[in-house]
Amino acid sequence: MKLLKAFSVLVFASCLSGFSQSGNDVPCDCCSEEYKQFDFWIGDWVVYSSAEMVGFNKITKIEGDCIIRENWKSVVSSHTGSSYNYFDKYDKKWKHVWIGSDGVSIVIKGTYKDRKMTMIGDEFHDDKNNRIINKMTWFDNPDGTVRQVWEQSKDGGQAFITLWDGIYRRRK
Repeated sequence: MKLLKAFSVLVFASCLSGFSQSGNDVPCDCCSEEYKQFDFWIGDWVVYSSAEMVGFNKITKIEGDCIIRENWKSVVSSHTGSSYNYFDKYDKKWKHVWIGSDGVSIVIKGTYKDRKMTMIGDEFHDDKNNRIINKMTWFDNPDGTVRQVWEQSKDGGQAFITLWDGIYRRRK
């Protein structure tokens, strides 16, 4: 009986520790520093590539601040897309799941270090049997902009080419 009582107290204390310290008793399961590493990307952005405005991207936190959602809209084509980004507390990696209106999906994972988020996908084979690996890096620039670079390898990671290089500027 003492063991059951001690276990109950431990479970109750664990539940209490999951609530925010602000006193409003709102659960805060994603409030640790790891969950805030990608917050530099949150915002309402105008996106440029090669100095040309190419689209708008709205990045928000959802689901109790556990998920960062991206909503992309091109102004140079009909392309749209969304991604869901989250910190996986079990393997200590960030995950990015992109789904575009062109049917392209990308799943990558990685870490934040030195003011940049770098994520790499698993190798897969395209319809020409190329060994494809996607890599994306978001740079947290000191001027408040974000640079996103999407690279791809078709030889299993020996060499990467840049498919996208964009700058995010906050919408006014």
